[in-house]
Amino acid sequence: MSFVGVSELLRDAENGGYAVGAFNCNNMEIVQAIIAAAEAEKAPVILQASQGAIKYAGIDYIVAMARLAAESTRVPVALHLDHGTSFAQVVQCIRAGFSSVMIDGSKLPLEENIELTKRVLEMARAVGVSVEAELGKIGGTEDDIVVSEREAFFTDPEEAGVFVRETGVDFLAVAIGTAHGQYKGIPELDLPRLEKIKSVVKIPIVLHGSSGVPDDAIREAIRRGVRKVNIDTNIREAFTEAARKVLDANANEIDPRKVLGPAREAATAIIREKIRIFGSNNKA
Repeated sequence: MSFVGVSELLRDAENGGYAVGAFNCNNMEIVQAIIAAAEAEKAPVILQASQGAIKYAGIDYIVAMARLAAESTRVPVALHLDHGTSFAQVVQCIRAGFSSVMIDGSKLPLEENIELTKRVLEMARAVGVSVEAELGKIGGTEDDIVVSEREAFFTDPEEAGVFVRETGVDFLAVAIGTAHGQYKGIPELDLPRLEKIKSVVKIPIVLHGSSGVPDDAIREAIRRGVRKVNIDTNIREAFTEAARKVLDANANEIDPRKVLGPAREAATAIIREKIRIFGSNNKA
């Protein structure tokens, strides 16, 4: 099966009242783990490439691995650019074969964010690629994108309405209390704000920084309109912890397969768990 657009997956999620997992991939083993989990749970899935993944693996390697994964499975698979930083980068990813992109103009004033997003949408729609945008800043760190806790602010529902009306964006990432990276405490989501945003924009909502958010809070956010949930940190934690256990048990181990094999299995397990929380299992 070839790539599908994220918009297609989220339309089904909207109708079914569940969310689709968007999992960041940085290497072959994590791509394999994501697909293995999606197949085991019979779930649609979104492979995401962040700035760091593109710098580390290279855009051609990311696309080649993701395309092979999509072609070797029967579950729907999308390839999505996470936190695209410029029009030029979005164009590069679309040309390389991404089926969906995010343009992150959240650091810009509202009008500039709108104009950048409209420009991306005009180009992407011409080639059948779906587009995510962001309004409001999400705390923490996403590869090279850093927003301090002091600078972070929540999405304003009224501005969200203006933004979606002006741009016609396909789905919107909002800031309601999540953060990228590892949490210092337990995050509290502003669920009433989420509900108000959803009542205004009428399009699928994206929740970034979802690793570490309590399961019940994720489920409640999905009930109130979240249709795409991004997970990265939890995968990294499971992956590296499993690899560390192998090396702790045998410091002389030099076979990467014996280190990365258990890491891949651990990543698969956590992704399967997330898919069930999102309610997308048995939806492929």
